[in-house]
Amino acid sequence: MLRITDTRTGHLVEIPAAPRRLLRSCVHLPALGAGTDDGTGIGPLHLRVPLIGDVLARTAELNGLQVITVLTTPELTPDRARALDRVMAVLGIHPPTVIGPHRPEAALGGPADVHVTAGDTDPGDLADGARIEVGRVDTTVPEQDTAAPGDSTAPGDSTAPGDSTAPADDTPAPADDTPDPLAVRLLLLGRPYGTPVTVTGAALAGAGRTLRDWRRSVADWAQQPSRPVPADLLGQSHAALAEDLDVAAVLALLAEVAGRSDVPAGAKFETFAHLDRVLGLDLARDVGHQRPTGP
Repeated sequence: MLRITDTRTGHLVEIPAAPRRLLRSCVHLPALGAGTDDGTGIGPLHLRVPLIGDVLARTAELNGLQVITVLTTPELTPDRARALDRVMAVLGIHPPTVIGPHRPEAALGGPADVHVTAGDTDPGDLADGARIEVGRVDTTVPEQDTAAPGDSTAPGDSTAPGDSTAPADDTPAPADDTPDPLAVRLLLLGRPYGTPVTVTGAALAGAGRTLRDWRRSVADWAQQPSRPVPADLLGQSHAALAEDLDVAAVLALLAEVAGRSDVPAGAKFETFAHLDRVLGLDLARDVGHQRPTGP
């Protein structure tokens, strides 16, 4: 069972309604602005809304559902459409069917079960289906920071999800660090989807460190005998995802698992690999690219 909070009623609702096993999801891209630095009009909120739609689809598939996702957009120039495709690909967002500013029923094959929208925009008449409103993304990027659009953290919090060693100040990353685009994904997933987040370069650097540490650990664990995902971890993580897409709880669980001595290395590997099906952080990327740790 997959349940989300319908922001129009404040109540948890099951999507799709049982016993149907097909989820029809409609993601509504906010109108693009003209004031972004890269000239495309694509800002952090335009990344966060389809990202939440992507996580919703991945979670539904993990629960054995079939998913159809469409993306409604404002009128886009060819350049902006290509830029949107590129940035979604870089963030690991599975490409939805893009149908422009028109109604999505034909592409979905019926009424939407859920609409994913920006919380401060009006996507029009959404009489059918539940509604997920995605919180705004603010940007506060000092000149010395190395932030990219989409770098986010809770206001006043400079630590990255799962990174207990991130600095409490705005110390920039070393000059030879190449920003990982998936660090943006990690940051945007590190807070509940309806919660506003603030962009900082320090948070992006912290998320990049977390990804490097996790990938290095996953590559090391992969060299040990495989073990099944512990039942308690599987139950906790699936329950968090199924109950209003609590990805932040899953990230916290992974950070805890990484440091637990009672969980075998092979089980840690399988846990991270399994949950990365939803997180989309490419956590097994370095497997096979490190020196063996044993005989």
